[in-house]
Amino acid sequence: MAKSSLRNAIGFYMGYPFLWLVGWLPLWLLYGVSDLFFLIVAAIGYRRKVITGNLKNSFPEKSDKDIQKIRLRFYRHFCDLFVETLVLQHVSAQKIKKRVKLVNLEILQSLLKEGHDIVAVLGHYGNWEWIPVTSLSLDAAGLSVYRPLKNVYFDRFMLRLRGIFGSRNIPLKATAREIIQYKRRQQRFILGLISDQSPSKHELHYWTTFLNQNTPIILGPEKMAKLAKAKIVYWKMEKRKRGHYQITFIPYEGDVATAPEFAITEWQVRLLEQQIIEQPEYWLWSHKRWKYQHLYKNNPQ
Repeated sequence: MAKSSLRNAIGFYMGYPFLWLVGWLPLWLLYGVSDLFFLIVAAIGYRRKVITGNLKNSFPEKSDKDIQKIRLRFYRHFCDLFVETLVLQHVSAQKIKKRVKLVNLEILQSLLKEGHDIVAVLGHYGNWEWIPVTSLSLDAAGLSVYRPLKNVYFDRFMLRLRGIFGSRNIPLKATAREIIQYKRRQQRFILGLISDQSPSKHELHYWTTFLNQNTPIILGPEKMAKLAKAKIVYWKMEKRKRGHYQITFIPYEGDVATAPEFAITEWQVRLLEQQIIEQPEYWLWSHKRWKYQHLYKNNPQ
């Protein structure tokens, strides 16, 4: 076993018993754990440089004091997200369903009834780990596209959590093949794609202005919707209060098949951007979203 693999295994098996035990706590008590984590995270300044830089570049009009407030609110939400993910280990689906309000579910139900497959597009906003609970309310296979984590042990752990409500997790590279298989079986599916990650360095094919910055955008949702001849729907997840979310489903109003290139991508980017502008603390500011920005001069549209 390679040294890095051994370290990953040791790290996982040392941490897993704690994660498993904490996951048994009721959510109200887990929020006490979250409050403690928040004090620690804020004190050590978790990824402070990355978060502060992202916020300043996204909101150049805001003062340093405003940026600090958003960063602290993000830390608090980030800690809540951590314990809300752990609770998935043991919680019943019915309890989570009560905490995720589906505002206009009939839109998806109608599309499926009419014989359409659906590509669901969303960002790292709110609590995306609770999104799979929607599979329990829809008569279709729930599929989630993911990129494997470097630590295979934590990757398996997260895949198990993300599949507890019956949805399947598909590696990004296998997505097209899976779509073809479902099409051949004539089985309705909803394919979930988180679209706000930074593309791989060799996939910087489309750039736009996002949060005041030149930003490369993943084209997966648009490509997959056209490949599958599916309807594409933006899943607008909002945090109503601690531990309670709601999802509003916003379908693309144009014809997916004949939509101009990048039109669907721009549509979903603007919807996410507006959410972030309205309540920035609920987006994942700690990831390096703009790590390839220096390459823009060689790849402008």
